[in-house]
Amino acid sequence: MDITGIEKRRQLIDRRALTQAVDDLFAEGLKESARKPKQLALYKDALAKGQTEIQRRFFENHDGAKAVLAHAYLIDQLIRVIHDAAATHLYPAANPTSSEKLSILAVGGYGRGELAPYSDIDLLFLHDYKMSARVEQVVEEILYTLWDMGLKVGHATRSIDDCIRQAKADITIKTAMLEARYVWGEKGLFNNFRRAFKKDVQTGNGFAFLEAKLAERDARHERMGDSRYVLEPNIKDGKGGLRDLHTLYWAAKFLYHVGDISELVELKILTKAEANRFAKAQQYLWTLRCHLHYLTDRPEERLTFDVQPELARRMGYTDHAGTSGVERFMKHYFLIAKDVGDLTRIFCAAFEAKHQKKPLFSLSKLLSASEIEGFANESGRLNELARGHFRKTPVDMLRIFKVAHEKRMSIHPDALKAITRNLKYVSKKFRENPEANAIFMDILTSKVNPEGTLRHMNECGLFGKFIPDFGRVVAQMQYDMYHVYTTDEHTIRAIGILNRIENGELAEDHPLATKLFPSLHSREVLYVAVFLHDIAKGRGGDHSELGAEVARSLCPRLGLSDEQTETVAWLVLNHLAMSNTAFKRDIDDPKTVIDFVDLVKSPERLRLLLCLTVVDIRAVGPNVWNNWKSSLLRDMYYRAYDFITEGLDGMGRNRRVAAARSDLVRLLDHWPEHERERHIDRLPDGYLLAFDAEQLLRHSDVIRDAEIRKQTLALDIQVLSARDATEITIFASDHPGLFARLSGALAVCGASIVDARIATFKDGMALDVFTVQDSTGGAFKSSSKLARLSVMVEQVLSGRVRPLEELDRKSSQIPSRMEIFYVAPRVLLDNKASNTHTVIEVNGRDRPALVYRLTTALFRLGIQITTAKISTYGEQVVDVFYVKDVFGMKITHETKLKEIRQALLDVLEIAGPGGMVEGQDAPPTISKEAAE
Repeated sequence: MDITGIEKRRQLIDRRALTQAVDDLFAEGLKESARKPKQLALYKDALAKGQTEIQRRFFENHDGAKAVLAHAYLIDQLIRVIHDAAATHLYPAANPTSSEKLSILAVGGYGRGELAPYSDIDLLFLHDYKMSARVEQVVEEILYTLWDMGLKVGHATRSIDDCIRQAKADITIKTAMLEARYVWGEKGLFNNFRRAFKKDVQTGNGFAFLEAKLAERDARHERMGDSRYVLEPNIKDGKGGLRDLHTLYWAAKFLYHVGDISELVELKILTKAEANRFAKAQQYLWTLRCHLHYLTDRPEERLTFDVQPELARRMGYTDHAGTSGVERFMKHYFLIAKDVGDLTRIFCAAFEAKHQKKPLFSLSKLLSASEIEGFANESGRLNELARGHFRKTPVDMLRIFKVAHEKRMSIHPDALKAITRNLKYVSKKFRENPEANAIFMDILTSKVNPEGTLRHMNECGLFGKFIPDFGRVVAQMQYDMYHVYTTDEHTIRAIGILNRIENGELAEDHPLATKLFPSLHSREVLYVAVFLHDIAKGRGGDHSELGAEVARSLCPRLGLSDEQTETVAWLVLNHLAMSNTAFKRDIDDPKTVIDFVDLVKSPERLRLLLCLTVVDIRAVGPNVWNNWKSSLLRDMYYRAYDFITEGLDGMGRNRRVAAARSDLVRLLDHWPEHERERHIDRLPDGYLLAFDAEQLLRHSDVIRDAEIRKQTLALDIQVLSARDATEITIFASDHPGLFARLSGALAVCGASIVDARIATFKDGMALDVFTVQDSTGGAFKSSSKLARLSVMVEQVLSGRVRPLEELDRKSSQIPSRMEIFYVAPRVLLDNKASNTHTVIEVNGRDRPALVYRLTTALFRLGIQITTAKISTYGEQVVDVFYVKDVFGMKITHETKLKEIRQALLDVLEIAGPGGMVEGQDAPPTISKEAAE
């Protein structure tokens, strides 16, 4: 540990002065009970002053490397004082025997001289072959004192033989001892240990150590999500974090016996530029880690959403060019993580190669060939035929990935290093080379899944260099709770998912997309559209419109025809259209289907858009895709396809209503005729068109059963496992605010509404059908929850339970991670989306029972809700209501529209703890008798 980098060390701690103060305290001859508290106070005061000074300096210079070094120095000095007090005053030995000698070693991060503000202190107490009572007493005194000071200490007490034996048996212990650093005590013991470790552990075991560390690294990556592009990364153990840098350090130290990475330049393992990249990455990560520890006041290692904005501010990131400061901060972090990934991957692979690690694939035919398609085959790995080849023939930097992909081979680490070092030769001429673009298209559209190859191209920097527009979204994040990956990672995952659909690997999850894929006229168009659908994110404008412009410019370069280019541009421009329509509009409204078909126009575009929509949603992150979304998209597809090929079933509205009535009459032929006629006559036309025949039959049976039992409230629950949802049908006497109160009852029970349809019959009864999910996006099917829901509906409608009061009593609050996000409230009123309804779209931050609060506000304005569509995207919610006025007409008066908009904005902006705007009343209850 080089302490020369620590300025004015005595301002951190004056060891001599502290030692003198402790000696003076012992000289007073106090009893232990009187002396010990005073002695501990001296240590605590020295520790606190030192920590305060380190923090002050850090906030001045923002140098994490200096801060962690200073922390290690501070602890070193304290341990030395504590040891000397114990060895001199408590357990003195004028001429200690070999068994009474002790050496104190720092191990782990502390051994490297890297101690973050709240990191643990790892110590190794080294003694001779046999530990004496004195050594045990001194060790005990040191440990108890450190613990009493509030420090977290990991420790082991071993002889040299013990250390060597355990290091041979355990890779973790071996790594810790590799970093062992002398702190205080008998230095001869430490020197003997270092010689024994080098001779018995390091010598001849480099390959085994490296292989074990790489396996350990891979397992750690797997635990952390196996991606450096998750939006709440772990900066210590995550992919591209500090631990990956440590892996490089350990490999270098074990294999080449170096004390610093910069020494690898002299050994010609790294270039000077690469060593500088390592140093800059380490400096950045240490600075970030110190800020994170100080901000959270604990040993926190995750960049969670709630700390990212403040960290961005502390590290000097500001809003700029349409990108927020926190997004700029996280992009910089991901680029650093990418650098770490580049360095550790290339360097560790180089170490593997130098120590003849076995190839990843055992391909006897390939191994027997010395050259494969213009590349050297070195133990099953592709490499340049001669050094400098990529500089002379840059197109082969792309071609080596194609050959490796087609032959299922890996690329030699020297080749990867050469590609990274020769990226400057990816020029405009290179990018416009037809051969290079054809190679890229072969990789992108390969029948063998290109995801891994594209990711390797991205990690070594070639992908973004060859397609500069893609380079702009590398490490581009969106600061929200919906998107899990950065834009480049999301895109590469989407391409991989598309390939798996094409090959039939996801037929169970995506049966319709799998079925449609073989009928596509141009699979290349779809692959390029998936590649480009988010290419313009982070540019400050509408990324769909800007992305379409990129497509029109880039596609001809990639070899696509004018027709293919126009189709790709259309898909990029409209890649959100299908999900927006299916999730936010009433697809039973003919106008919805007509408008969507007017946009799509052809069956081929419809097929392409469906596949693009599926892979886009699926690639957002785990648990985003579910059967409910699948069913909505499937219904949207078939309705649009039928309209394109046959028109609206070849029938007008009146004929479709008549057909629905006729079908229901046939299904109810087991009813007495007079009951059947009375029931059919009271059903409104809109209701008959909103549900299919099977649903109409089930509703009819629920209604008849309720009437036979003389009930004015009936509830039917159907768990739709195939759609990850539960359908709740409620038949009750109609009254103002019924829908709002039912929404409140569902909210109290923890059910999330995703769809709702409301029908008012001609005899004054109402049938409300809710589709709900639980908090995880699955079907609401727990028997206890369903039983509670039935009771709650009855109690809310009778007035015995008021949803607002019940919600106030619930202990759960909006998680702090969601509270930190701001979603601009927005209310859109549209009289063109439907021929019969005004469509209200509400956007805002999600919160408990928001649907109840919004519908209550609409009730107070005399608005009738016919259909509701609810979509949630992380912290953002989009609620869509199809409404009419009290006369059953569209709302067209400008004053009324403004009133509605303001009332809903008030709910979104100033909702109190109970969720209602101050002064706003809940809907009236119906009588207990009516409910019962």
